[in-house]
Amino acid sequence: MKLDNKKIFQTLNPNKIWVPVIIGLAIVFGMFYFDPSVNKDSLSGIFDASIPWVILAVLVILFRDAGYVYRIREITDRHLTWKRSIYVIILWEFASAVTPSVVGGTAVAIFILNKEGIKLGKAIAYVMVTAILDNLFFVIGAPIILFFAKGNIFPESKLLEMHLENSMEAIFWISYSLYASYSIVMAAALFYRPRVFKWVLIKIFSIKWLRKWKHDADEYGNQIIEASRELSGKKLNYWLPIILATIFIWSSRYLMLNALISAFVPLAAFEHVIVFARQVIMWIVMMISPTPGSSGTAEFFFGQFFTEFLNNYTFVTSILWRLLSYYPYLILGAFFLPRWVKQVFFKKKKNKINPEQDVSGS
Repeated sequence: MKLDNKKIFQTLNPNKIWVPVIIGLAIVFGMFYFDPSVNKDSLSGIFDASIPWVILAVLVILFRDAGYVYRIREITDRHLTWKRSIYVIILWEFASAVTPSVVGGTAVAIFILNKEGIKLGKAIAYVMVTAILDNLFFVIGAPIILFFAKGNIFPESKLLEMHLENSMEAIFWISYSLYASYSIVMAAALFYRPRVFKWVLIKIFSIKWLRKWKHDADEYGNQIIEASRELSGKKLNYWLPIILATIFIWSSRYLMLNALISAFVPLAAFEHVIVFARQVIMWIVMMISPTPGSSGTAEFFFGQFFTEFLNNYTFVTSILWRLLSYYPYLILGAFFLPRWVKQVFFKKKKNKINPEQDVSGS
């Protein structure tokens, strides 16, 4: 696999932060001016927030990020130090925030790990493991949480009914089936029969109208084989921490909103389950969004999913939710990226040019 540095840096471009910011602000202002339920009183509602619950929401976000840092360090067999793990996660989150959710930051993540001194084959393996674990959390966890929600997961929204009628549930289950199928196939390819996967892939792309992508399919098959080789022989003491970390990360991601909603309105135990479950549904909607980091899409659908709990506090809560869970990664990414480039590229180049001086410290 060859990483195209030019394309990677087109993605890791600090100037790109303005695109999702402008889209998000446009949607927010649109809601403010065209939604009759949103007015000046909606903004003043921020002063009604319970400070302890807001602090808890912030702590949950920090716990989630700590979980990400811990997981990437464990996945890489502690090749990364804590500091380097923080850099990797911030830049990975930044890449995800400035690209459409359906695209994601996979290639960027491989590039970052590779530049951190991890062999390309291992970098591919680690990123694939991360993606598979994240998908499996959704595939396994969604039916469980939906069962406990007892059918109260799809919001009663006149706007959604007008445009989607009863198709929201169908969209969810179709998307769920696709995610489940993809996760099972990729897990089998990576851990069970990588060469069979490559053979099937090449056969599929040998079909006449798919033949132009056959070379890419062959290269992808080789990546799977190489990644599988890197992960072979890993024991339970390797897998257990990263599986538990994945559960912790995604639970924290969702529970942050539970805490934030509780800052404005009291929620019963069962309502907490419903709020948690609806985030699973909304996650699917956000994953197929064509905008960077689901900007605009997230703000719009938030109101449709949670207005029955928040009422007049919906608008201000949606703004706080994105301010806590999305925009910090744009700012941190733009701040850390130049420092990372300087550390990874220019420092290494300087060491290669003058290794004796670097060793002697003179």
